[in-house]
Amino acid sequence: MSNLQVPNRKSMTLFSGRAFPELADEIAGHIGMEITPMTARDFANGEIFVRPEESVRGSDAFVIQSHTTPINHWVMETLILVDALKRASAKRITVVAPFYPYSRQDKKHRGREPISARLIADLLKTAGADRIMSIDLHTAQIQGFFDGPVDHLFALPLLAQYVAETYANENLTVVSPDTGRVRAAEQWADRIGGAPIAFIHKTRDPNVANQVVANRVVGDVVGRLCILADDMIDTGSSVVKAADLLYEAGASDVIIAATHGIFSEPAADRLKNSRVREVIITNTLPLRPEQRFDKLTVISIAPMIARAIKEVFSDGSVTSLFDGRS
Repeated sequence: MSNLQVPNRKSMTLFSGRAFPELADEIAGHIGMEITPMTARDFANGEIFVRPEESVRGSDAFVIQSHTTPINHWVMETLILVDALKRASAKRITVVAPFYPYSRQDKKHRGREPISARLIADLLKTAGADRIMSIDLHTAQIQGFFDGPVDHLFALPLLAQYVAETYANENLTVVSPDTGRVRAAEQWADRIGGAPIAFIHKTRDPNVANQVVANRVVGDVVGRLCILADDMIDTGSSVVKAADLLYEAGASDVIIAATHGIFSEPAADRLKNSRVREVIITNTLPLRPEQRFDKLTVISIAPMIARAIKEVFSDGSVTSLFDGRS
């Protein structure tokens, strides 16, 4: 006998970082299990301590962490938790990061700049992560930064379904906020029945963060309800300026749809006071009470993440969740 087999020993454990435990609990509920308890605390000098309260030996461990403000704190907590699970002999560790941190720093625009998205991937791998799961990466190339499987999930089907059902009787045009997301706008158009697309030509000052100059609209938006689709909203400056440009170009109204609602100040005030009809996001990141406003609609991505986790655990196909479409 050359091997020894222990039948029926495959097990799953779910862990939640402290950044957004409500999302982790919702995901666990859809899977039909509970978050594994752990001790987590900060020392007086800011150092982080975590310890799982149950054995994880041989388990398929999933670490769910939403990297919100203060982002560096939660990145470090993720790394420490992954390290703890590795040293506790978890069989496989998957980091479920609905919002991938530092995703905008995915290439060098000028000399002497870091590629921080690659650094995050290296840190996760060094800590002991075997797999990463994330939603709507800023660019698809980030998948290649991690030396291991990356499950890239897409919120577009959820957002597009909501828009198609809510605005079924409107003349819709899908608008890309810049030339780099025209392909995403085409996918949006396919999802909502072949709506026309347009894009906004804009320039960005590489020396000033979050500052964009929207120049002109390319495409027919006159008299149409425009869906301004992007992957994230940070300060809200870009999308509000783009929406104003669409109104000036003759759009009847504008709705904004984005996966990640970062909502750094003063995003909530900008969006609340803007002319847009509705802002639609998912709950990849937590929102404080002051970040919510009447025009805001939040769609839960917990069911989708739960299905993806179950597919990974059962060695199934995550791609099948999206009909092979990206």
